[in-house]
Amino acid sequence: MTKHIIWDWNGTLFHDSDAVVQATNEIFKPYELPELTLDGFRAVFTRPIWVAYERLLGRPLDEGEWQRLDAGFHEHYFRLCDVCQLAAGAEVILSTWTGTQSLCSMAPHEHLVPKVESFGITRHFTRIDGLTGALGGEKAAHMTAHIEAIGVDPAEILVIGDSVDDGLAAKHVGARAVLYTGGMTTRAELEETGLPVVDRLSDALEHV
Repeated sequence: MTKHIIWDWNGTLFHDSDAVVQATNEIFKPYELPELTLDGFRAVFTRPIWVAYERLLGRPLDEGEWQRLDAGFHEHYFRLCDVCQLAAGAEVILSTWTGTQSLCSMAPHEHLVPKVESFGITRHFTRIDGLTGALGGEKAAHMTAHIEAIGVDPAEILVIGDSVDDGLAAKHVGARAVLYTGGMTTRAELEETGLPVVDRLSDALEHV
């Protein structure tokens, strides 16, 4: 029985796909690559994100190149995401779920917390965890620390996210997961995990 939902933020509760694509196009302008569309970025997207960048470039990143690209991406992204909104139905779902909820994101913690607060939804979460160290990487270790902090049995947790990495992190900690197609990952890749996949965020609650 599900008693607690762990939400992902970017691409799940927060509909920021346009900002992600635009910021990515900005950092790759010096490389003179064709401008990406949402579908084009979804075709190469994976985590860790530097692997997606290597796919775009068709080569391994040089020493220090990942750090430069990542810093540039976030500079553009933080500006562009100011106009992004919550995913359709997100506020209703957060308000109607009768169990507890928390937020575990790979976004920088110092940016995540005020962004969540700006939508007036902080009260719905027992805990909010973004990254406080180096950005990038995989989500499993971050999810493990989050679950230890909230003190909920993983067997009673449903993770709702938009990426394969969210599904892998849930499996790593022993929680169930539902994956949502509103982010950067294609439906086909999400379905390959064997986990339930939904096109509307509200449909995720059917799996609690």
